[in-house]
Amino acid sequence: MTKRRTVLGILGGAAFAALATAFSAVPAMAQEVTLKMHQFLPAQANVPRLVLDVWADKVEADSNGRIKVERYPSMQLGGKPPELMDQAIDGVADIVWTVVGYTPGRFPSTEVFELPFMMTNARAMSRAYWQMFEKHMKDTEFKDVHILATWVHGPGMIHTNVPVNTPADMNGLKIRGGSRSVNSLLTKLGATPVGMPVPAVSEGLSKGVIDGTTIPWEVTAALKVPELVKNHTEFSGAALYTLTFVLAMNKDKYNALPDDLKAVIDQNSGEEFSVFAGGTQADADGPARDNAVALGNNIITLDAEATKEWRALSQPIYDEWVADMKGKGIDGQALIDEARMLIDKYTE
Repeated sequence: MTKRRTVLGILGGAAFAALATAFSAVPAMAQEVTLKMHQFLPAQANVPRLVLDVWADKVEADSNGRIKVERYPSMQLGGKPPELMDQAIDGVADIVWTVVGYTPGRFPSTEVFELPFMMTNARAMSRAYWQMFEKHMKDTEFKDVHILATWVHGPGMIHTNVPVNTPADMNGLKIRGGSRSVNSLLTKLGATPVGMPVPAVSEGLSKGVIDGTTIPWEVTAALKVPELVKNHTEFSGAALYTLTFVLAMNKDKYNALPDDLKAVIDQNSGEEFSVFAGGTQADADGPARDNAVALGNNIITLDAEATKEWRALSQPIYDEWVADMKGKGIDGQALIDEARMLIDKYTE
């Protein structure tokens, strides 16, 4: 009888020890991390499909499944596109991809890349953007959020319901502009700038709220722009404009990661990913342009001489921007000179 109790006691002790061991293992399992990634485009659009999903899949694979990235397209977590940056700062989302210009003037140094005819190619500009972000913006304008990548899209252009060959053709048109600089340029061209996030462009065109939009070729397919307007105006040499993007992470969420998972995030972020993102987005311009060609649309490509007139009209925007930056305690001309130097350095 005593022996039986002893055996049961041993077994009971072993079972208890096993149970205790099992419970002690729970914290290790709890280190697995779920990151909610929020953005404004449909899941099938180029940026989510070719850039964000690539990043998320790589992070999941490199963490051996310890990190799961939940993807929320089309503002599925609520709010409006201009609220995305605050969602990352406040922790409503763990990671956001957004257009910096959705909050005009809040991140002023980024606007140097959005000035008219600054744009050469997306890879060169994205590399320059990251380097200037680390030097000028990381600990100032973006100090409340952990930036994973910075990039720009391919050449920005004009898509309209009437042909646009000269600046005079813009007079009286209602045009969606994507940034403060673009809107300023539209005003100088005699157009009426209309502020709206990219997802609203299709409805705006179909209902006649706007006569056209400024966007790169890449996003036109997802928005069905070539079906809604039949005229597209491209520029030779430097492009009319580009927009700046960030992939941003909640600072507390990043800091709470164990060091090995921080390393996974770090290895998949930064300068090289920024160049990949910008280049990939620009590479999608060609197929989208081919779609407009197949539809028989009117594609107007302005040569270098015709582009000069537009560039001349944009010069006052530089002067105004430098003056505006001075009022914020920022040397705008120095940023322009540095950006141009880096863009030239990396433009192939």
